[in-house]
Amino acid sequence: MKQFLQLLLISAIIIQSSCTESSQFLTESTPESVGMSALRLSYIDTMINHAIEQNKIPGAVILVARHGKIIYHKAFGYSEFQKQIPFRGNDIFRIASQTKAITSTAVMILWEQGKFNLDDPISMYIPEFKNMQVLDTFNETDSTYTTKPTDKEITIRHLLTHSSGLGYGSIDGNTSIRKIYAKAGIIDLSTPNSTTIEENIKKLATLPLLFNPGEKYKYSEGLDVLGYFIEVMSGLPLDEFLRINIFEPLDMQETWFYLPDNLSERLIPVQTLVNENWENYTTQRYNINYPVQENKTYFSGGAGLSGPINDYAKFLQMYLNQGEYNGKRILSRTTVDFMMKNQIGNLWENMSGLFAQNHYGLAFAVLNENGASTGGLGSIGTFSWGGIYNTQYFADPEEKIIGLIYKQTRNDFSEDTYEKFKQIVLASVND
Repeated sequence: MKQFLQLLLISAIIIQSSCTESSQFLTESTPESVGMSALRLSYIDTMINHAIEQNKIPGAVILVARHGKIIYHKAFGYSEFQKQIPFRGNDIFRIASQTKAITSTAVMILWEQGKFNLDDPISMYIPEFKNMQVLDTFNETDSTYTTKPTDKEITIRHLLTHSSGLGYGSIDGNTSIRKIYAKAGIIDLSTPNSTTIEENIKKLATLPLLFNPGEKYKYSEGLDVLGYFIEVMSGLPLDEFLRINIFEPLDMQETWFYLPDNLSERLIPVQTLVNENWENYTTQRYNINYPVQENKTYFSGGAGLSGPINDYAKFLQMYLNQGEYNGKRILSRTTVDFMMKNQIGNLWENMSGLFAQNHYGLAFAVLNENGASTGGLGSIGTFSWGGIYNTQYFADPEEKIIGLIYKQTRNDFSEDTYEKFKQIVLASVND
């Protein structure tokens, strides 16, 4: 009997340990409590301060967590250099393309409910995509073009993996598609007009693709299409669906498409380097202050969200917890597992940099064996992405580490603080 009770006790401890691991939520602690070196993490300070001195960045907000414990959260430099306003740990950033993983997660929430198959043609739910055409010839003088029929339909999986053949409007490297989208008035991110994503996506569906679906990888407006798809399938506006199904359960209370009045003063400007001085960035493409000054009707599923660094850390922790956070399950463990698998086959083969070191899943770039063996990037399976305004993150499922570095800049040059940040964090493991 005594032996039986001991076995029951051991089983209870194992079950409790398992539940604790899967339900980890972010709280503050010391590096040593989770097997990290405070001394080694302090190298981040040295590296960032040196980058600021060299004028590579105006500053940054940085967060590191391990095993659900925030062990490093600091702000450096100036969020508005001209006014000498320092960065703060709770500043609100435009996270741009970091929105994509959140929209992808929303798609998979609906997929788990059995509402569609990933290889369903998107035209089953948005009929305007039924008879898509591929760009054949383009006239530079007047932006007219000819097309030919696609050899297959765009599927939901194509949209999730940037293999649909769509382009990306004003930021697209392809001159032809950029001009075609501009002439049609396609919205990439925001608009001062009372336009909806339904109107924008239905217009997009009338324009040609760059290639047949599934033929290539090309960063695109696919996640904006899926933002409208979520509205169609759920019957809710995209912002409401995300708040009910992701932001509220994860306690991401300060992440929004358009900031409420009580948060708008914490939104920091995007900065850019002009004649060796950091100035607030402006662009003719769209209103850079869209999170507070727009008509608040257009929800870009690919780039529209803003929020503080700790909110996104909660989202990443949910994935490290295999779909659960603080007892709230967002996705099944089995769903998270296959979302991290290679979803694009060999479309990244024979490419350099990020592409050679990773494969693409259904929401993130995922580090492969080749990438892990180069060093300083994480364990195999480490997932990562970032946003156009110089915000970046990674999460290492094997080491249970999250790292985020937000700088909110727009530059025509590269700087390597993110790469060095990852190196330092991963080399700070001390257990």
